[in-house]
Amino acid sequence: MNVYDFDKTIYEKDSTIDFYLYCMRHHPMIILCLPHQIISFLKYKMKMIHKTQFKSDFFCFMKKLDNPQEDIVRFWDLNQKKIKQWYIKQQKHDDVVISASPAFLLKVICDRLGIEFLIASEVDIHSGRFIGENCYGTEKVNRFKQVFKEEPIHQFYTDSYSDLPLAQIAEEAFIVKKDRILCWKSKK
Repeated sequence: MNVYDFDKTIYEKDSTIDFYLYCMRHHPMIILCLPHQIISFLKYKMKMIHKTQFKSDFFCFMKKLDNPQEDIVRFWDLNQKKIKQWYIKQQKHDDVVISASPAFLLKVICDRLGIEFLIASEVDIHSGRFIGENCYGTEKVNRFKQVFKEEPIHQFYTDSYSDLPLAQIAEEAFIVKKDRILCWKSKK
């Protein structure tokens, strides 16, 4: 099986940021969350709170959405075109997407693309609160092994060296820079 990070790997940008900007345009009242988000960001940068807490605070804007599922569907109607063509050409039936982005955001696009296996951060769609740890770094390996036990990863694709733990358990690992795919070992 092949495993893919999502943001900036098979999707051109960061889906969380794109979704937030979409929500800002369509629900301007979420600007009221900005002071809380900024304070949380500063606390995170000063190492006063953990990344998972910061991301929960960031997603507080979800409380302001009347129908978040409908917003997600509309968001993907506009942004599905940002799925990279190299991925579409090599997609296989047993691909796994593993991401720190919320599962509620990625499930719609994974379903559309026919990606059956999604491992992502579990976040309450109505409150923005994380349910468990942020699916990042070693947590990606933990979550992968919970689902697939000792199933081998043939190829792993990511844009970030923070995914080293997953790269280490894959037979082959690749760094994705825009549309260039580089062997992990060739990039130190």
